[in-house]
Amino acid sequence: MTAAQAAAEAERKAGGRARKAGARKPRLAVVLFNLGGPDKPESVRPFLYNLFVDPAIIRVPAPFRQLLAALITWRRTPIAAENYAVLGGKSPLLELTEAQAAALAAALSDELDVKVFVCMRYWHPMSDEVARAVRAWGPDEVVLLPLYPQFSTTTTGSSLDAWREAATRAGLVAPTRTLCCYHSDPGFVAATAAMVRESYLKARAELDPAISLRVLFSAHGLPESIVQKGDPYQWQVEKTVAAVVEAMGIPGLDHVVCYQSRVTPQKWIGPSTEEELKRAGADKVAVLVVPIAFVSEHSETLVELDIEYREEAAEFGVPAYFRSPAQNSDPGFIAALADLVRHARAGERSLCSFRGPRTCPRSAKDCPHARRGYATAGRVMAEAED
Repeated sequence: MTAAQAAAEAERKAGGRARKAGARKPRLAVVLFNLGGPDKPESVRPFLYNLFVDPAIIRVPAPFRQLLAALITWRRTPIAAENYAVLGGKSPLLELTEAQAAALAAALSDELDVKVFVCMRYWHPMSDEVARAVRAWGPDEVVLLPLYPQFSTTTTGSSLDAWREAATRAGLVAPTRTLCCYHSDPGFVAATAAMVRESYLKARAELDPAISLRVLFSAHGLPESIVQKGDPYQWQVEKTVAAVVEAMGIPGLDHVVCYQSRVTPQKWIGPSTEEELKRAGADKVAVLVVPIAFVSEHSETLVELDIEYREEAAEFGVPAYFRSPAQNSDPGFIAALADLVRHARAGERSLCSFRGPRTCPRSAKDCPHARRGYATAGRVMAEAED
């Protein structure tokens, strides 16, 4: 055992003794799941390979998946490297997620002995490393909190699969609650609507009154086949947009849901953001683009939305182009996350939505509440402790 491992084990044991003595508040580990991003130019290629080799992303059997992932990585690395070069050679996602983690810990610190861990899916810190760190910290309980408001098998689902395996390898045994989604959570919706409304009013003030303004709620796309098989993501995105539009309280708001970031040749859900920009140009209306499925700035907002789509909008003749920021560490958003953690802890379910039970329609066969592996993961861990 290394000195670092010995120190971590001593901390874990000390935490257990303090809990038995009743000396502390409940010791809660919150794990924030996010995508991850390269931390230097040399990381771009392995980051992309980790992404495309995930069976939740490229749904073909091994070894064909590995071969296809290698091919896609080879083709996309130069493009991705150029995008990250614009951002200083790396993704800002880790630092922004760490800031969210610190803000969330502060929001919960009065009532809990809490530590918030950042867990990335495709680049460091990844599940194995984080699961070992959580075990070493010795929590009384764990809450798994995705930074994906809408559930998809390709994002939250993939992260939960990886976490379950990593927690087993790490020997992490603690009562665990998993929040699967919060697409229409009142706190999340209110915080998001406030930010979008502020952006809308600012854009409206800068525009000629004769020019109309259309809001494009842009989410990351998915292959249509994944949705047809029962992934609830598109349905949840549409629920988010409907709730945010209602909360904005702007009568007759011209808006549309669209999807960006297509990366494979098969048919993807639509309409695409490019198509909606082209339509806005034909209609001679300005646009406010809102990243409705991203809660942190990263390459797909800072490069794709702010640079590439802005240039396309100009080519299509869109009169003006505006973009609403992602939530990052917005106080209203952090307060919503804190309430979601409280909600998950207060319930008896190992897997819960923002409402508690399942929210998806029966057609969403890949809703996590319909998959035993997701529904029992936390309960199994809790029972193992007993």
